[in-house]
Amino acid sequence: MAVCNSLIELIYLIMLCVGPCRSGALTANPACHLEIVKTYEEYEYIKEGDIMIGGVMTISQSLGPRHKERIFYCDQPSPQKYRHLVEFLFLVKELNDNPSRLPNVTLGYHIHDSCGTPQRALMNVLKILSGTREPVPNYSCVAMRNIVGFIGDLESQPTISMASILGVLGYSQISYGATDPSLSDRVTFPYFYRTVQSEEGEYIALCKLLKYFGWNWIGILRSDDYSGYKDHQLLIKYLSREGICVAFTISVREKLPIDELQKKIVTLYSASVIIICGDVGISNLQSSSAEMYYLRRKTFIFLSKWLNYVDVLNYFVLELLHGSLLFMQKRIHYQYVPRFKEFSNSYKPSKYPEDKLLEDIWLWKFSCLSNDQSKHEYHRYLFHFLHNCSGKEKLTDLPSYLNPYHSASLMNAVEIMFVALTHMQNSLPKQTSQYKHMYNYQLPISWCSESCVPGYRKVTRPGIYMCCYDCVWCPEGEISNTTDSENCIQCPKMEWPNRKKTKCIPKTVDFLSYTHVLSAFFSATSALFFLASLLILGVFITYRDSPIVRANNRSLSFLLLVSIKLSFLSVFLFLGCPVDITCMLRIITFGITFSIAVSSLLAKTIMVCVAFKATKPGSSWRKWLGVKLSNSVVLFCSSIQIIICMTWLAISPPFQELDIHTSPGTIIIQCNEGSAIGFYSVIGYMGLLAAVSFVLAFLARSLPDSFNEAKYITFSMLLFCSVWITMIPAYLSTKGKNTVCVEIFAILTSSAGLLACIFLPKCYIIQFRSEMNTKSQLLGNRQNQY
Repeated sequence: MAVCNSLIELIYLIMLCVGPCRSGALTANPACHLEIVKTYEEYEYIKEGDIMIGGVMTISQSLGPRHKERIFYCDQPSPQKYRHLVEFLFLVKELNDNPSRLPNVTLGYHIHDSCGTPQRALMNVLKILSGTREPVPNYSCVAMRNIVGFIGDLESQPTISMASILGVLGYSQISYGATDPSLSDRVTFPYFYRTVQSEEGEYIALCKLLKYFGWNWIGILRSDDYSGYKDHQLLIKYLSREGICVAFTISVREKLPIDELQKKIVTLYSASVIIICGDVGISNLQSSSAEMYYLRRKTFIFLSKWLNYVDVLNYFVLELLHGSLLFMQKRIHYQYVPRFKEFSNSYKPSKYPEDKLLEDIWLWKFSCLSNDQSKHEYHRYLFHFLHNCSGKEKLTDLPSYLNPYHSASLMNAVEIMFVALTHMQNSLPKQTSQYKHMYNYQLPISWCSESCVPGYRKVTRPGIYMCCYDCVWCPEGEISNTTDSENCIQCPKMEWPNRKKTKCIPKTVDFLSYTHVLSAFFSATSALFFLASLLILGVFITYRDSPIVRANNRSLSFLLLVSIKLSFLSVFLFLGCPVDITCMLRIITFGITFSIAVSSLLAKTIMVCVAFKATKPGSSWRKWLGVKLSNSVVLFCSSIQIIICMTWLAISPPFQELDIHTSPGTIIIQCNEGSAIGFYSVIGYMGLLAAVSFVLAFLARSLPDSFNEAKYITFSMLLFCSVWITMIPAYLSTKGKNTVCVEIFAILTSSAGLLACIFLPKCYIIQFRSEMNTKSQLLGNRQNQY
């Protein structure tokens, strides 16, 4: 479904960007321009008629753009697939030569080679509808052209792309080889039909075959693309129903590394029966042939669509697959009709020089020279020998052309289209009928209430018959996915109704992701402050022997700067999807680092007070001077915070929480504190340290000590307390990523306040007022203060 919807959206884009055909010169720079990748060789067959049948067939292999050119290349035409084109032309000729089948009507056709790619198949449909070499969606540039339907394609992927646009435009489509089960969905593909069975029926038969032989331990080898994935999922469903175990599943892709190939070969030895899944291409066969070289004794099982590549199998891997099994769908063998063989033998490049595919087949299979000099250079490089052919070569000389082992049934598709046209012509009202004006194809309406579409439920009108009801929108969190539903269905906890309330979809996830604008802002701000802290630390280390650094206890200053840097870095723990480990580290990391910072400020303030007391003659405070007191204060105060955090983690640590109730349709991924007491104990202890530091600094702000930091500490603690006091109510009133933003803002603001208030004045003196950073200035200030 996702593929179909994407293709439909692509077609709408093309319809918007490509204008219709009109007379006159086009503008040099149109307002809306869509560039389409050109094709090196356009394989096209046109025969105008009263009724036209569009055909999109897979005959060549897609090679894609070559040498960074914006040109699409198709090469290696298959005689087996070219026969499908000849069958189409043969049957149209047979029907036109028989006037009794469809009198007074001539069948025409417009056929393109899709090269097996969805892009080219889609472009070919648009070309056929518009009748031009350049696709003009929703417009026909050929007057009186009556396209009644399409035949094609052979493979499932291009067929799905065709069905997506033809279903929108209302054109019938008959595929002669597509087996994808999703094409059976009549809602998505209302005008699609096929002449082959869906793969689903083959998988049912395959499971019965495995049960019959007692094979309950099998392996799966699938192509590494979307078709391989879908086939694998469908196969697993039916195997599990029959109790058959899958030993391994290996995806085959092009250019497989040798070491990875060897690992897969070892894995493949665990089962003797291997089922092949996915659409088949030359690249898949080339990549898987190396693996199959080691698997001569394995039994491979192929689906019927592999029969469309018998000519490729003969060349690459057929000799390695003796004893394997292959499904084949029943079909009518038109190729044995003598008239068809005679018709096929008439197809020669000398008779049809405009047929480029026929010329390429003669070049590839008979090594014949062509009239195109550019082809000579390319194919001489591949084959090293080209020659003039005798003209006696025939299509029927090629073994794969008349090979009866294939699953495609194109003649059945054309015959069905012709029978439908015959019935349509016979059922049309006669133009001479006198009752024609009486015809009315509109269905009469006779109901009390219209049907309730999905998303609504029926509510019977009180006091009225049960046939009369109102359609009521399903309540919040509920859906209805059927017409005339009487009750709505509650969606699971992790899902929410879509806009139409017809199905439950996963709820959107909300957290402060790394790609959010606020995350980018906070990351940049934190990194900027971290670099500023690092720069200041470098300045202090460089001038560590200067009077202003030594006078303010440089060891505490270094510890304070390191803790502030770690506080800035802790911001990154709050970004991204929260998990249990980040939830535990968030507040604890910041709480410990900031407690060390505030403890350092408290130690600085205490040292200022002790230094003042020690200046008095005979004072006993002199013995407290030194680093032991400051280090003891920092260690003691920080240890208490560490003990609080460890106790919190041991009893009830924070964890990830999914909030599905606060915001309807949204899952808020957030951190639950686990223990509110633990959370507020960490915040409260930081506040206690800040309050004590503020009081002591305020009292010591006017003490006569050189370079007294007390007033700066006062301002920093005042800012810290203001931020965290206002943070608490904001934290309690927000949810989800808004709560995280409040926490980050508080961390950045308080840490930046410490950095600015404590260290910027000193940096200013060191860098710009060096005359104040002297011992004489220090002694002069002290004498003036006394």
